Amino acid sequence: MDVILLQDVEKVGLRGDVVSVSRGYMRNYLGPRRLAEEATPSRVAELEKRDAQRARHEAQSFEDAQKIADQLGKAELRFDVNAGPQGTLFGSVTATDLADEIWEKLKIRVDRRKIDLHDPIKRIGRYSVSVEIFTDVTAEVRTLVVPEGGELPPEEELEAMEAAVKAAEEAEAEAAAEHQAAVEAEVEQFVAEEEAAEVEEAEPGESGADDSGVEEAEQEAVAAETEEQLVDPDAEPS
Repeated sequence: MDVILLQDVEKVGLRGDVVSVSRGYMRNYLGPRRLAEEATPSRVAELEKRDAQRARHEAQSFEDAQKIADQLGKAELRFDVNAGPQGTLFGSVTATDLADEIWEKLKIRVDRRKIDLHDPIKRIGRYSVSVEIFTDVTAEVRTLVVPEGGELPPEEELEAMEAAVKAAEEAEAEAAAEHQAAVEAEVEQFVAEEEAAEVEEAEPGESGADDSGVEEAEQEAVAAETEEQLVDPDAEPS
């Protein structure tokens, strides 16, 4: 079925895209999380009308692109976000968010797929984001990601916060690796002990070997005597 994405969905598409998904995926995942809605003819028509209107505000020539690049170079985008004490966002700022903000603030349409943001922004800070406007025409857009209800701290403090977060993540990863190594060592020791026990049971001691040999000889003698009696019933047992 065709749906309209209401949010960027990894490996599916960007907000506003019309994509085809299975009904189960829509029913069990996209729908309950309000990530998509059914692509009815009326909603698709609304999107197409909006895109057509915005298309009149994008660069149509190299000269247009240069003018737009000049506007974007002078602009500053601001996102007030919910963030933790160490500056980590509860969410992210995506290329779609940047394209929408450029439209809302400057009424300039840029292709969100040509916004050079390899990964969503997940920390507060000051960013310079490259936007391709036209062939051989790009602009650097200053972007502020600010904690909700506050302001950005000095750059040195931002760097210290980021370093603290990275150190904590590295320590956590190291602890997890050590724990995994300890678990694997315990498993290997247990397996080795089990294999040693099996070998010990499969190889009895000398007395056991002698006893089994005597028992086997006695069984063979009884079998031979029984066979002899079957052949010659008058024969006396030895």
